[in-house]
Order: sequence, then C-alpha cells, then structure tokens
Amino acid sequence: MNTKINSAYIHIPFCKHICTYCDFNKYYIDTQPVDEYIDQLIKEIKSVPKQSMQTVFIGGGTPTALSIEQLKRLFKAIYEQFNGIEELTVEANPEELTDDKIECLKAHGVNRLSIGVQTFDAELLNVLGRAHSKDQAIQSVYKAKDVGIESISLDLMSELPNQSLDQLKSSLEIALNLPIDHISIYGLILEPQTMMYNAYRKSKLELPTETTIDEMDEMIESMMEQVQMKRYETSNFATSEEHQSKHNLTYWNNDYYYGFGAGAHGYVDGVRYSNINPVNHYIESIKKHHHARRDEHPVTLKEQYEEFMFLGLRKTEGVSRTEFERRYGVTLESIYEVPLNQLIYHQMIEVNPLNGDDIYLTKKGKRHANEVLSHFIIDDQD
Repeated sequence: MNTKINSAYIHIPFCKHICTYCDFNKYYIDTQPVDEYIDQLIKEIKSVPKQSMQTVFIGGGTPTALSIEQLKRLFKAIYEQFNGIEELTVEANPEELTDDKIECLKAHGVNRLSIGVQTFDAELLNVLGRAHSKDQAIQSVYKAKDVGIESISLDLMSELPNQSLDQLKSSLEIALNLPIDHISIYGLILEPQTMMYNAYRKSKLELPTETTIDEMDEMIESMMEQVQMKRYETSNFATSEEHQSKHNLTYWNNDYYYGFGAGAHGYVDGVRYSNINPVNHYIESIKKHHHARRDEHPVTLKEQYEEFMFLGLRKTEGVSRTEFERRYGVTLESIYEVPLNQLIYHQMIEVNPLNGDDIYLTKKGKRHANEVLSHFIIDDQD
C-alpha cells in the first residue's frame, strides 16, 4: 500500500433536483445554508497538512449546482492546501453546464469532467427523474470539448425499469459518437428509501430479467470493443490509459485517500472513516470539534487482505502477487492457496501468461463475480 495520501474526495451534497434512484447524501440546494457549508468544508480541507496531491475529485450531489462564486472559493482553498494536482475531476449535470460555468471550471484547472447523462432516452430520463434532455446532454459534451477540458467522461446506466436492449444500444451509439474519452456504465441497484425503490415495492415498475441483463452486458462489451474503448474496471471504459480515472484507481488499488464534506468517506493511516451526513450537523461539528467524523474503523489485517482482493479483482488487470507480498510481507498463496487453486481449476480466474504475476477474472468469472469474491472472505477462525 502507498502510505502517502495522494488523493482527496470532496463532497458537495446539494442538488437542484432529486433523482428517483439516488441514495447518495444529497439535499435540495434551495433549502440549505450553502455558503456556510462551503466555509466549514474549507476549514476541514485546511485541517490536514499542506501537501502535494495527485488527484482531487469533487463529487456529489451535484458540484455544478454551486454558483460560480462558490466554486471559485472552493478551488482557491484546494490550491492553497494542495499542490501538484495531476487530475482534478468535477461531476456535472448537463443542464447546469452553462458556458460561463464550464469556463470557470477550465480556468481553475479542471482537466476531467464526469457528466451524469445516465441515458439519452426521453422516457427513461423521466423515469430516473433527470432534469436534462438528450440535446442538453449532447451539447454539454461539445461545450466541454470546445473550452478545452482534457478528459470527458459520461455516466450511463443499464438495467433500468422497462429498458429495452434497443434503448440501451441507442444511448451507447450516441455516446460513442461524441468526443469523449471515458464511459462509466453502472447497472441499476435499487436502494431502499429511494423513490424508485418505493415505486418498485408497489409494483409500479418492472425490472429487466436476468436474461436481458446478460444480453445487455454482452452488447456493452461488444460495442466498446468495436470502438477501442477498453474496459479497465468492471464498470469503466477508456480510450487509453491516459484517460482512465486515476482517482477511482485509488479506491480499486486500496490506497489511502482523504474524504472531505458531509457524508464523505476516507481511508487514512489504516482507518476507514465516514463523516456526518446532515449538512447542519456537519457544520456544527466542524465549528465545535474541528472535524466531522461520525465513524472510524481501524482496518484489521484480515480485512486488508479481503479488500485487496475484492477491490483489485474489479480491475481488468486484476491483482498483483508481487504487490500483495510487498504490502503485507506474505505471499498471496500463503493466505489464499485453496481458493486460488479452486477458482483457477473452475476457470473463474487465471494468471496473466505474459508476466506470471497478475491474477484476474476470466469472462466466466466476471459473470459470477459475487460468487468468486466470496471465496476470499477469511473465516474468523482461520
């Protein structure tokens, strides 16, 4: 593990619209003390030592729901605290990417924009509660490209209620004809206490069958291969290594990172932590205690082994035996000899024949990923 902290996540928990499927920590921006939140968020950012930082990711909620002046204040604090930032990502909604807002992002060093499109289908946009149109989504990409944002990523969703293969194919075709460098495609997960979950519980929505989901996965893989958009993680594709999300690789490599803001999560010095969710409680905690941590969990060695496998096997390149031994001082086989042999025998995983070091999921293993990963849970008595 890289013990130096090279990444920081900053959470902006405000939205102008609440999507039907979203269970992230978010609140209607019009009812929140946004400026005071930014004040206390800056204090939290400045509570850590000034240092170099490889990646900073501003997510939400919706960071682009902030005004230009609020964004400027946040960027100023980021640059006062961190230097040498190689990748500065901002999540954005298409309808909020006005010309002046995109120019603000570019002027403040944002070189990666992650645009939450989800689908280009008008019917499905309505089901999801999205506020943008197909045309707004398309234009947001061209605006970002025209202003010179170096890397543009789109978020799309599959496995949506009543989503057909043709609808998904159409959205992918539109996306792949845009000047983008990266696509994240996430299958819908129905989360409790979302509007969509409640509608499903009342039998108002019908989800795709397992057969349709398998067909969607195969179609996604095929279409991405045709345009040389290479899968580097379970849900992520990039035109080249240069355009892979360096920040998200921090998570999948199980490295340390700061988490700032209401509801943010971090991993520092062997401790995973989460911040207080409600905005007003977060503000008060920073004022009174100079931090907003709600929970802290020291990660045991057993959990580190498990996380290394769970997270690393999401990557197409898989996990490195050499890296495992470097981090933990023991060989991968000494901990996982039996499951490794079983999974190789059943053709769920394989060893990279080019380097003899990396172990990754086969095509069959990807289809049964949850089953594969369950083999790496270590019984307490072991």
